[in-house]
Amino acid sequence: MPTQPHTRVLHIDIAGRDHPGITHSLTGILARGGARILDVGQAVIHDALALGILVELTDEIKSSSLLTDLLLKAHELGVQIRFRAISADEYDAWVQTQGKGRYLITVLGPALMAAHLEAVSGAIAKVGLNIDRIERLSGRTPLDANGTGRTCIELATSGDLANEDEMRATLLALTHEYDLDVSFQHDTVYRRHRRLVAFDMDSTLIRTEVIDELARLAGVGDQVAAITESAMRGELDFQGSFRRRVSMLTGLPASALQQVADSVPLMDGAERLVTTLKRLGYKTAILSGGFTFMGRELQRRLGIDYLHANELDIVDGVVTGEVTTEIVDGARKAHYLAQIAQAEGLSMDQVIAVGDGANDLPMLRLAGLGIAFRAKPLVRQSARQSISTMGLDGILYLLGVRDREALA
Repeated sequence: MPTQPHTRVLHIDIAGRDHPGITHSLTGILARGGARILDVGQAVIHDALALGILVELTDEIKSSSLLTDLLLKAHELGVQIRFRAISADEYDAWVQTQGKGRYLITVLGPALMAAHLEAVSGAIAKVGLNIDRIERLSGRTPLDANGTGRTCIELATSGDLANEDEMRATLLALTHEYDLDVSFQHDTVYRRHRRLVAFDMDSTLIRTEVIDELARLAGVGDQVAAITESAMRGELDFQGSFRRRVSMLTGLPASALQQVADSVPLMDGAERLVTTLKRLGYKTAILSGGFTFMGRELQRRLGIDYLHANELDIVDGVVTGEVTTEIVDGARKAHYLAQIAQAEGLSMDQVIAVGDGANDLPMLRLAGLGIAFRAKPLVRQSARQSISTMGLDGILYLLGVRDREALA
């Protein structure tokens, strides 16, 4: 390969069918030539290898048989090898780009279609970001999945982003157009070192609204459910609507509480998520506008560390229609979240909050990573991240946890 006097760097591209020993054999030749590696990257898709190496191109290497030796070894290994000379100016310009912003875009859904990747990569290109790496976090997809499984890819990007809100809005629009979720995060050290996850309870950790279940047993199910739905959409003041709903439970036997606690199902993926988080050393919390009796049951079942919710007043074995504690509304949730983070010695960048209702927005905005889970439209539009296409354990993907690393 002819080189110019100002050539300082050699880009070596290796491609072919992967098998053990390729990287070792080729870098062995570079080692014997005393080459200094400036950058290296390798990826394998199915059984196809793509390996790139940047080396400093010295006069000694230029005058040696190193490039010929690499060509002969590549032929022996059954892979293709190409060389490209890079000038010192080109290399220096590349080095300078390392100070640009770094962002992670995570695409989640039951299946990954080419149209999805086209749309997401188009949104990335439109704002001038470069895709540096694409990695699959979900398990390998069987051919007979037929879109009923779960897939996740993570795109690492870099560049100068002029308007982050506009980028988020563009990606959110894709979630309405396609059956997928798209997360946009800054690629910082905190992304890999979050340590506290706080959950809303009703319709987040569990599939139902407990107050609606109690109301059904009290014979006022339809009335209370309608108020709950309106409150979660942000159409009603939470405190006023909560007091109104609780008052409609007056006279309900206390035994109904345990009946509900025993029958309420966990949200899809909740147990896998919390078990994995605990194994990774995370603290967990329930911050709920629901009731402590249900929260304590979840603490027992899942090992949740902190609980803040509302205590129903019970006198002589009957619900009085009042609560004995300060109502946990959106502002109180944010207050408790900050309080727990301080007690654990954490910055808010290390905190995750998950919820579905309008009363969750204050804590979602306060947390370093706020996730709207199967949320109402207002909440999805207002939160920085959202998940709607899979279970609660989809949150693990936003933390960079691969399927093979999570507990089954």
